[in-house]
Amino acid sequence: MQAGLFAKKVGMTQIFDNSGTILPVTILKTELCQISQIKTLTKDGYNAIQVAYGKEKLENINKPTKGHLKKSGEQGFKSFAEFRVLKPEEFKLGQTINADTFSVGQKVRVTGKSIGKGFAGNQKRHNFSRGPMTHGSKKSSTTWKYWCWKYSRTSIPG
Repeated sequence: MQAGLFAKKVGMTQIFDNSGTILPVTILKTELCQISQIKTLTKDGYNAIQVAYGKEKLENINKPTKGHLKKSGEQGFKSFAEFRVLKPEEFKLGQTINADTFSVGQKVRVTGKSIGKGFAGNQKRHNFSRGPMTHGSKKSSTTWKYWCWKYSRTSIPG
């Protein structure tokens, strides 16, 4: 398995291929990724490399993390992740990983982490509209679609 790369999503755009069809494209901004630790089968029980990413000032990093990063260089990073590899001896401590390690047309696995939106209420979660707020409305605190559904069965026809 190959080492990975960390990036931030900048946005979306579209490009045209040779036949003229539009393809949606995600734009990613790659950050500096540096190997901070090499884990081997004899020492750690599995083969992996630890990648540090997300540049941070050295003043803002705690002492244990500074000590861990001193082995790989004088850069400050705030986040770490591991990638399992078959041959950890191919990598060097402090080596930077960038987009040049991938070839054109190579298939990659992409995972993402979205930012939290908090606890959503009924109106936001289910796209409900709210009821009337004036003219003696008793149903202003709940969603209007719910009340229409609830009382539509109990109404007297005619």
